[in-house]
Amino acid sequence: MKAKIIITPKKAVLDPQGQTVERALAHMGYQGVGKVHVGKYLEIEVEGDKATLEKQLDEACHKFLSNPVIEDYKLEIVD
Repeated sequence: MKAKIIITPKKAVLDPQGQTVERALAHMGYQGVGKVHVGKYLEIEVEGDKATLEKQLDEACHKFLSNPVIEDYKLEIVD
């Protein structure tokens, strides 16, 4: 199985990288680009019981992989 984790800044948090990408896209002529958020994407190969893995990885995301004060994360485990 594979765990897919997406970590992004919370909407209320200033995202200078996202703002830079947003301005660059507009400068390059891309129309209609709205708010851009730059984050992290992780893929982790995992083995075991899906429910147990999801609980463990959720804990790891909250304690280690993300900063819950300023970041949100989405965890998905796929076969």
